[in-house]
Amino acid sequence: MISRSNDKEARMQVVSALVVEDDPAWQEVLCELLNDVGLHVEVATDLESAVELIRSRAHRLAIVDLSLGPGGHRNQDGLQVLETLRRCDPGCVNILISGFATVEIAVAALKEYGAFSCLRKEAFRRGEFRDLVRRALASSPVFSPTDTAYAVVPTALAANVLVVEDDPGWRNILAELLSDVGHTVQTASGFGEALGYLRRGAYQLAVVDLSLAHASPLSHNLEGMRLLESMKAAGIPTIVVSGVATPEDIEHAYAEYHIIACLEKQTFDRRVFMETVAEALQLAYNARRSPSPLTAREWEVLQLLAQGLSNKEIAQALVITPNTVKRHLKSIFAKLDVHTRAGAAAWATQKQRLNELALPLSPPSA
Repeated sequence: MISRSNDKEARMQVVSALVVEDDPAWQEVLCELLNDVGLHVEVATDLESAVELIRSRAHRLAIVDLSLGPGGHRNQDGLQVLETLRRCDPGCVNILISGFATVEIAVAALKEYGAFSCLRKEAFRRGEFRDLVRRALASSPVFSPTDTAYAVVPTALAANVLVVEDDPGWRNILAELLSDVGHTVQTASGFGEALGYLRRGAYQLAVVDLSLAHASPLSHNLEGMRLLESMKAAGIPTIVVSGVATPEDIEHAYAEYHIIACLEKQTFDRRVFMETVAEALQLAYNARRSPSPLTAREWEVLQLLAQGLSNKEIAQALVITPNTVKRHLKSIFAKLDVHTRAGAAAWATQKQRLNELALPLSPPSA
């Protein structure tokens, strides 16, 4: 057995993966690729050491070679590893990899042992493997055993929340987390259903998975972005929870639709999620309570920030210096009790909706 870290405490604080592979060259390749996506990796070289690791601690992902040790294609110890994972670590997502697997073995791995996928070594592609790992991690949320329940939210911050998620498991988990603390939750599995709820009801927060209707890659999923557009038009603060978002998608969602946050399913932490929900609702509550917290100049700066302009562009538009823009933003953040540009932009969108104003935002009276 080979351990990729000597720090036991560190191992317990990171997302852990298990590689069960007897070929040193393949061990190095798989460990490198898994490290690239942020996973701590442990390696077992045979059935006995794999079972020992599985029984000693939980793993988020396992890559298992079918044939371990002598015997070539006649050795199928990997299937016994999958069975041990199924019994002892049901939350672990498993991928079988082999140079010998037949169609029958692949079907058995998927149906009988619950493997997420089967890969042939002769057709292995590094980029495709990274994408598969990300999809596997996003397929099933795993929470820390140290997570604790949350206190019920104050009545003033209790909200109607719309959750839009096409995966039933994720949909139920998000709805349960929100309802447990006192929010009223409406769930939708797709764009059309969500749009119907938006037209019939009032919501103070939305939680949206951008990859709806199993569209892939995310950049081709126009329904997710269209839904964000509808949320922005309705003035509803929105949190994105996604498993396959690219950096370009995330930047576009922040800049164009002023989302509150984008949380990745691969590293989903319910404490972070609930803290983000609380911050978003506090933001909306502050917007409702404060009629005109900003000066006329601060409103002008906020308008341009909400349009996605940089500090330099805001300075040029208002004929002021970039340092003056920074001072205005510092004051805006303090008055709105936000910490990011996205939070300020979301406050502006919410305020606009509440006051039924059209863009550009009107400054308060001098």
